[in-house]
Amino acid sequence: MVVLPILVVCGLFAAVLLSIEVGHRLGIRFRSRMPHGHKPVYATVESSVFALMGLLIGFTFYGAGSRFDARRHLIVREANAIGTTYLRLDLLPPDTQPELRQEFRSYVHSRLEVYRNIADRQTLNTAMDQSFALQRSVWKQAVDATKGTGPAEKSLVLTTLNEMIDITTEQTAALITHPPLAVFAMLTLMVIASSGLVGYTMSTAAVRDWASTLIFALTISLALYVILDYEFPRVGFIRIDPVDQVLVQTLKQMK
Repeated sequence: MVVLPILVVCGLFAAVLLSIEVGHRLGIRFRSRMPHGHKPVYATVESSVFALMGLLIGFTFYGAGSRFDARRHLIVREANAIGTTYLRLDLLPPDTQPELRQEFRSYVHSRLEVYRNIADRQTLNTAMDQSFALQRSVWKQAVDATKGTGPAEKSLVLTTLNEMIDITTEQTAALITHPPLAVFAMLTLMVIASSGLVGYTMSTAAVRDWASTLIFALTISLALYVILDYEFPRVGFIRIDPVDQVLVQTLKQMK
């Protein structure tokens, strides 16, 4: 799992460097045809492109951070809903509780499998199918069990059980919610254009400033990687996995 983020960073770094190099070569080529002392790029054009790139990076970074927090909050809500519903099983007839409690433990296991296998599509689909099947089973058993209880017990158990099931829909939506592809395409285009302008402007210098070139390329590539890592927090270095411990703790408390 560590190899993929490193490859992504290296790929972004190489793409920015390549854009700078292309811009530099084009600058040298076109500068030879310009009058002496003529600036290769107008300051207004350069500042506009860089401002737009910074704006896109800022907005996508903020959006990725917001979605990261929302996904983390949903896991906590799900763990609370499961734990509360499990405790309220005490309100059901004693003979219906053992099977339901076992189903609940299996359900938490299936939810953990969903979160741990986000990157594996086949395993993820299997885990999600198992979760949905257990949801239907738990709901049916709970409804049957509440037929022998009063209105208050029925309301308490079924309300939190319904919330527990509804949260999984929110979780599924959160897992697949990302900015439109057009936003990433626009961000990529602006980074390439900005990098090309950097190389184009540097072509006026008699000596190549490699330190500035490498620092710019590294900074931009790391910024793009952090955005991608924020958007997919179960793949790279920025992980949401530690929050899964609240589900693990909930499972341990199910005795």
